[in-house]
Amino acid sequence: MSTHTYKKFEDIDSGTLPDKMTVYQECLQAFNASPIHAKRCRLLLSRLLRLLYAGETFPKTEATNLFFSTSKLFHHNDSSLRQLVYLAIKELCSLSDDILMATASIMKDIQGGDILYKPNAVRTLARVLDGSTIHAAERAMKNCVVDKNPNVSSAALVSSYHLLPVAKDVVRRWTNETQEAISSNKVFPQTQYNMHEHYGANKLLTATYTYQYHALGLLYHLRDHDKMALMKMIQQFNTQQPLKSSLATVQLIRYVGKLIEEDSNLTQTLWPFFPGWLKHKSDMVELEAAKTILSLPKFLPEQQMQAINTLQTLLSVPRTVTRFAAVRILNKIAMKSPEKIMVCNLELESLINDSNRSVSTYAITTLLKTGNSENVDRLVKTISGFMDDISDEFKIIVIDAIKTLSLKFPDKHKSMLNFLNDVLRDEGGFNFKNAIIEAIFDIIKFIPQSRELALEMLCEFIEDCEYTELAVRVLHLLGEEGPKTSNPTLYIRHIYNRVVLENSIVRSSAVIALSKFALIGNDSITKSIKILLERCLQDVDDEVRDRAALSLKLLSTKDIEQAKDFIAPTFKYSLPVLEQQLALYVNNPDKEHFVHPFDIKAIPTMTEEEAKAAEFKEKTTIYDEPTAQTHESSPEEEKVPDSTKLALLQQQYAQELGAIPEIAAYGRLLHSSAVVELTEKETEFVVTAVKHIFEKYVVIQYNVQNTLTEIQLEDVSIVAQPDNEDYTEEFLMPLDVLKAGSSGSIYVSFSRPEGIVPAVFGNTLSYTTKDVDPSTGEPAEGEEGFPDEYQVEDLSIVPGDYVVPAFTGNFTHAWDELQNESVAVFNLGDAATMDLQDVVLKLIKTMSMMPVESTDVVASSSSHTLKLYGKSIGGDKIAAIVRLASSSKGMMMKSQVRSSDAELSELVANYVE
Repeated sequence: MSTHTYKKFEDIDSGTLPDKMTVYQECLQAFNASPIHAKRCRLLLSRLLRLLYAGETFPKTEATNLFFSTSKLFHHNDSSLRQLVYLAIKELCSLSDDILMATASIMKDIQGGDILYKPNAVRTLARVLDGSTIHAAERAMKNCVVDKNPNVSSAALVSSYHLLPVAKDVVRRWTNETQEAISSNKVFPQTQYNMHEHYGANKLLTATYTYQYHALGLLYHLRDHDKMALMKMIQQFNTQQPLKSSLATVQLIRYVGKLIEEDSNLTQTLWPFFPGWLKHKSDMVELEAAKTILSLPKFLPEQQMQAINTLQTLLSVPRTVTRFAAVRILNKIAMKSPEKIMVCNLELESLINDSNRSVSTYAITTLLKTGNSENVDRLVKTISGFMDDISDEFKIIVIDAIKTLSLKFPDKHKSMLNFLNDVLRDEGGFNFKNAIIEAIFDIIKFIPQSRELALEMLCEFIEDCEYTELAVRVLHLLGEEGPKTSNPTLYIRHIYNRVVLENSIVRSSAVIALSKFALIGNDSITKSIKILLERCLQDVDDEVRDRAALSLKLLSTKDIEQAKDFIAPTFKYSLPVLEQQLALYVNNPDKEHFVHPFDIKAIPTMTEEEAKAAEFKEKTTIYDEPTAQTHESSPEEEKVPDSTKLALLQQQYAQELGAIPEIAAYGRLLHSSAVVELTEKETEFVVTAVKHIFEKYVVIQYNVQNTLTEIQLEDVSIVAQPDNEDYTEEFLMPLDVLKAGSSGSIYVSFSRPEGIVPAVFGNTLSYTTKDVDPSTGEPAEGEEGFPDEYQVEDLSIVPGDYVVPAFTGNFTHAWDELQNESVAVFNLGDAATMDLQDVVLKLIKTMSMMPVESTDVVASSSSHTLKLYGKSIGGDKIAAIVRLASSSKGMMMKSQVRSSDAELSELVANYVE
């Protein structure tokens, strides 16, 4: 089809899909015709594919008819038609029955077909085969993997990915062929299909080595269960047989980064590979190596400096996409450690006037994060000149940089607010406007002297605000901050204008904001507010009227504190927990429970300060872009969840345990620990544990995952032996069956002594194994199986299991209130092999307390002070100050703990894991 004909065809049909039934009938008629008209069949196949790609489906019978009719086109030898046939068969495979009937035709093309459509045949074959039929095509697939043509080899390698879920054991046998595919030197054959009409064949690329990228990915999936095999693979393809494909090298770097994330002890072992990657001839390899080094905290400062020097060089290359990627990585680093990239300021300055606005935007925002008070005004003036030329996405990045700079240099807040005010008046979407409002809110919170100027700007903004949500948020802030200013009456007029001119949602918010001004104790202002609220009683919306009536009623009472509790409450309920408890209350099958009212006191609350702190922490959390292969974080890497998430998790545990009659008799669940891993993730049976503390009992929940695909476990139980006789086993709830690839939970209950008594439980997994028939997924009938045992790690009951994380807005005040203090000093080991951030995260998890004042983030590599706060399951408050320092003697730790219970403080202070 010529270009003009194609464009004309697209213009006619653009925006509308062909009729499905018409296409179906015409396809059956044309595909079953004799002789076959290739041109008409290609046109009908293109229409059919357009329907399928648009999400249209056919019933099973119709899809099967189309599949068999399409397969009849194999009798025609037209290459273009054959390519479309394979595309159609690939899409119809998932909808049709008896698709194996096409296997013979596909295999014929793979073994002796035209090289033009042989890759299509390989990819289609992978969609047709399943676990029971792949053996017949195994030899053909192996031959295609090592085929001299790179297109055929790549098609076979990619098809192997699709076959892994259904026949992983068969694909594992192709490891040698995959290894050979990486090592071989495949080139494109010089045929009539790749001859250029003007330049001939000599000007065309002879090899792209893309097959190495596909082969490396498949080889990784075949070896991802064996860490030593992965290490050997990395060593082989970096030194012995260097990869020629830049894509494959990038993927290899990502695998190295994943290994370091999973096991930080490998950082220095794998470091020798990075200097070569940082000086690679390919820009993408240099960028990936630098990004990996800077995104992982285990690398030493001088090693990170090498990565920054590489990015500094890439800032000056002529390729725009390389400059963009380099400055984007530096921008992310500037969020956490701006001092590291100050060496790049000269190159960043030269990018301010870059022809690409995206590059210049990132350059300026990076300079804003690393700049000083002298060049702030110049940078802001420069970026004001092209704010209209960039998209909202980059405008938001600029706004975030301006906010960061305002908090860094409070004296410059006026110029920053003027800049924000100017861009707030410009056109923009909701996300852009919301980013500006968030920035102004944070400036008001952390720079008190900016309050009145910022509030005036917000008053002007809501006069012409098109977004209801933003108007509501601004009105709420005016109600909170306006009464604290020197002239609160200035804001009352702007708020009341919203009552007159806006929709019902904004009017409702304005009523509450007005009511808060009446709580400052000024009789004149209170009288004016009441007059305004009385006018709101005539509003057409019942929500506005109800809020106005409630506010007037509260303001008329003499108890001003009661009015404050309703109009300006100092705490908030945890809404997710409240929703969950209300659902349980309403859906309870016992109808008599409605005799008792819903207990609102059982819902956890958070103060206004806690809610704002959590919101600010969430907004300022740095998000590092993940690598292509993500992984689950280990317990050492997991941070303690906030109070809301923790409460929801506790509710979930309580609900699950309450469904077990034996455990439900134990009463209320006091605390559940974090998940403790008792085995490596690569083992055959992955075991984790959660400790549930009741008033007189400890229930250990062992979660067992069977990763084997051909083994079923029966009579699965855990033999738990405590080293303390005060713990007595009550009962064991084993798993009857644990099928291949599934998981389940085993519960072991112990009566516990009074108080906090540490103990260590030795654990042995006991089970009976039975082989599973792959065709049925069940063990053979009458098979007895083999009893076996599997030793897992010990599980400790620690003082932290009796402590629940809690928030405090004033740690110093809470610390001074507690009298019983205990101090302990420990040497944690060789400081060179330990990362301070990992030690901090492990302490937070072990002590089961909440970090306050952002002390969970380590800013120095040599010393740190961690502040923790919590409550025991008995209600005793506990606070801890942990000082860490690296020295020649090792990593030293001083634990200083205060509590209202002397025994609790002593136990927590003297325990280290």
